[in-house]
Amino acid sequence: MATVKMIAPTAQKPQVLRVAAYCRVSSDSADQLHSYAAQIRAYTDLIRQHDGWELVDIYADEGLTGTCMDRREGFRRLLSDCSKGKIDKVLVKSISRFARNTRDCLASLRELKSLGVSVRFEQENIDTETLTTELMVSVSGSLAQQESVSISENMRMSYQRRMQRGEFITCKAPFGYRLVDGKRLEIIPEEAEVVRWMFDAYLNGKSSYQISYVLTEKKILTPTGQITWDCRSVRSILKNEKYVGDTLCQKYYTTESMPFRIKKNRGNLAQYYVEHSHPAIIRREEFEKVQILRKYRAQHVSSTYGEYILSLKIVCGKCGTPFARRKTSRGTTWECRKHREKAENCPNGRILETEIYGAFIRMYQCLKQNRKFIFQPALTQFNQLTAMFQKRNPKLIRLNETMIQVAEQSHKIAKLQTAGLLDADFCAAKQTIYGAELNQMRRERENLLKSGDITFRVEQIRAIFQTIANGPERLEAFDENLFLELIDKIIVESQTEICFQMHGGIRIIEYIRR
Repeated sequence: MATVKMIAPTAQKPQVLRVAAYCRVSSDSADQLHSYAAQIRAYTDLIRQHDGWELVDIYADEGLTGTCMDRREGFRRLLSDCSKGKIDKVLVKSISRFARNTRDCLASLRELKSLGVSVRFEQENIDTETLTTELMVSVSGSLAQQESVSISENMRMSYQRRMQRGEFITCKAPFGYRLVDGKRLEIIPEEAEVVRWMFDAYLNGKSSYQISYVLTEKKILTPTGQITWDCRSVRSILKNEKYVGDTLCQKYYTTESMPFRIKKNRGNLAQYYVEHSHPAIIRREEFEKVQILRKYRAQHVSSTYGEYILSLKIVCGKCGTPFARRKTSRGTTWECRKHREKAENCPNGRILETEIYGAFIRMYQCLKQNRKFIFQPALTQFNQLTAMFQKRNPKLIRLNETMIQVAEQSHKIAKLQTAGLLDADFCAAKQTIYGAELNQMRRERENLLKSGDITFRVEQIRAIFQTIANGPERLEAFDENLFLELIDKIIVESQTEICFQMHGGIRIIEYIRR
């Protein structure tokens, strides 16, 4: 007779829903009730208090208009994590916070739906788990788009009137200054010294690329709080009239139609030049000399940039000494400075510049063909390390709490203004101060996330991956711009072997072909 055994039923554990939130606040808008920091706090509390929900992350964008998807780093990171299967549901305050363009809104919702991710909009009480809600989203999205156009027009007219009266200085202080009370610029002595050195160095023959290299080596933070300077940042400072105490208003303008885009004003709209609008850092005579020199170099110096592209990158793998450039009968060569002084000091001899260029082209082609196999495993490991770091960092927690406190002060001011108890100009000035404080704390938060070089390296590797993915299928000749975007350093191990160290730390060995 057959033996029968009963297998007792096992209770299934309730499935945990992995929930994230997306929040955004437009710094251009007078409405600060849904500030960046306050939304972080609100969604963190909501998700943690809801049974069966697990907090994945709070994705946020601050100080953007919301009408263009291109610059929303937090939103792009959210979509990326959804595609990796990390998220089941996304919470958003309202459709206007998610997208202010109907086409982008529906495209993003459909993409998330195809990934099995639902989106819940609190204000409209819409959840995309219900199939019939897409039409409602379309209607609400259209209304949000109209609202965005109206806000943009009001802000444009307000700025225009202030420019005409000479009252508009800037929304963001340039390097060397701080914005006080949202109305006037005040010199920061330490940064002002850096600015003066930059102008002096340029007049003494250094290029913008050489200046950026020195600033990076000295670990001086950029205007955006980054650790790496580039020549574009240097050039923007050298040609900025604000350093002589003047202000040129409306260098750029925002288009009137959707999607809103910021464009350089090439005579499209009137500009307003305000003299002596704030304290100067650079003497006017020195500033004018720099402008004359800039124009002269642009017209008469053909391509000195190419001379420096390797001299600032290539080092000896034997002794660590920078390589020197030299023209010979064979062509342009590079060799270790110690070897040039005396061959016994270092065995690394000469290597042709064309051989280095050829090695770079081969390396690029290899990465182009095998990018998924090379970069994806590295990004996965770094993402895991980043998640662990964020959960265990007490400084990050304290900074978030401080941001919440500043946000609460902003809320109180906004409510008092709404009730008619405070003057509009006073409130605008206070909100500018609070906004600057939140921006500063946000930069500190980003720097904290970069500590340990984990998150920063992830972003660098991701940027390299995108550069290669968007680059040409076949590189026929050496591309200086592509080289600068990809390569941090070249280490010459021998006359037949060189190592390309990319931004983010990835190293690729290439052999010289003769």
